[in-house]
Amino acid sequence: MSGFNLEKGSSFNLSKELPSLKVAGVGLGWNTDADLDVSAFCVGEDGHIPAMTDLVYFNSELKQVLDGEDAPRPYSTDGGVYGAIDELVGDDEDDGDDEDMWIYFDRIADNIKEVVVVVTIHQEGNKQTKFNEVSGCYGRIWDQESDKELCRYTLGNEFGACDAVEVGKFKRSENGWSFEAIGKGHEGGLLSLINKYAYRF
Repeated sequence: MSGFNLEKGSSFNLSKELPSLKVAGVGLGWNTDADLDVSAFCVGEDGHIPAMTDLVYFNSELKQVLDGEDAPRPYSTDGGVYGAIDELVGDDEDDGDDEDMWIYFDRIADNIKEVVVVVTIHQEGNKQTKFNEVSGCYGRIWDQESDKELCRYTLGNEFGACDAVEVGKFKRSENGWSFEAIGKGHEGGLLSLINKYAYRF
């Protein structure tokens, strides 16, 4: 069952709608055989990651195999964000998430104010795949304990020439956490987002 449908710029107050939420799952799905990767930037008050290990992606230095899984997940400096097990291709069938990550809210360090979730296309050889060749791409948030989907953001067709998209961000306030749909495209893959959130490194 789908949760609340977000539009670009809209937000979902996780702490208000589900005060008992401790661990959120973030799922990304798409209906093509392109190699998409979901990553996260854990940023501070200044909009920049405090350490390079606060970029959680397939090539992260910090990795761990969680109980019940057979491949490692990258994780953030504080252990609050566990990234996706890297899947090399998507699934042409619309049967669920292709990659997912886990957000442990009680582990996120006090200096981390936002967790920005991004999806990028991994390019192979001379073929340059863009989002106009990717269909059915979405991001969704669910409660790990109940498996209930809380909200979903479906990417539209406005990212044609882009190969990187800021899907949304978890945002901390004095009242708890919310998730905001960003929907901002970039050209230049993951590097374009590193240049925005991790340029000091």
